[in-house]
Amino acid sequence: MTLNLHLSPELEQYLVQEANRYGLSVEAVALQLLTNSVLLKQKQVEAVNLLQSWIDDEDGLEQQETGEYLIHALDENRLSNRKLFPLEMKGITW
Repeated sequence: MTLNLHLSPELEQYLVQEANRYGLSVEAVALQLLTNSVLLKQKQVEAVNLLQSWIDDEDGLEQQETGEYLIHALDENRLSNRKLFPLEMKGITW
């Protein structure tokens, strides 16, 4: 696909400087910048979709069981006898 773009003088100057710095043509630099921008946007969309899928996950029972296991494991592997998550504080501080 061929595009004709009308660039501001500042943008044109930036592209020329980048092209000179990397020893590339202005067209190559513009294409590289456009490609990087699109790839970054795709990665952002994928990350947002993954996070949203975690938020939308309706398996609350599994999450609750995992949380209880983690609390139990943290209390069991302590050097002191003092529990991090004492049962009498459940619902109050944790």
